[in-house]
Amino acid sequence: ITGKVAWSLLQFCKAKGFALPSFNCTGSSSCNAVLEAAAKIGMPAYIQFSEGGACFFAGKGLPNDKGKLQASILGACAGAHYVRNVAPAYGIPVLVHSDHCAKKLLPWFDGMLEADEV
Repeated sequence: ITGKVAWSLLQFCKAKGFALPSFNCTGSSSCNAVLEAAAKIGMPAYIQFSEGGACFFAGKGLPNDKGKLQASILGACAGAHYVRNVAPAYGIPVLVHSDHCAKKLLPWFDGMLEADEV
């Protein structure tokens, strides 16, 4: 889910006084585990990708040069696309976001934004 629907879900959680936990995923197996567990208990899933986890999603053998972080960008985009395509089969709302982004990781964040514009 995105936009106003995602915002409404977060506002609902706040109004009802509960948190929606996010889970840092590093591959399709961890994404599937989160989606399956959330569907089993009937709650939305919140999946996040960190810079390191995204790099692992793409494959640790790929170049991930300091200041470029190309494997991390590729992995985050691939993870988001994977979740977006698989999530509907689980029949639950799913949010995807990036984990915290320190200043040194801004090339990763900027790269994800640029990839989204293509």
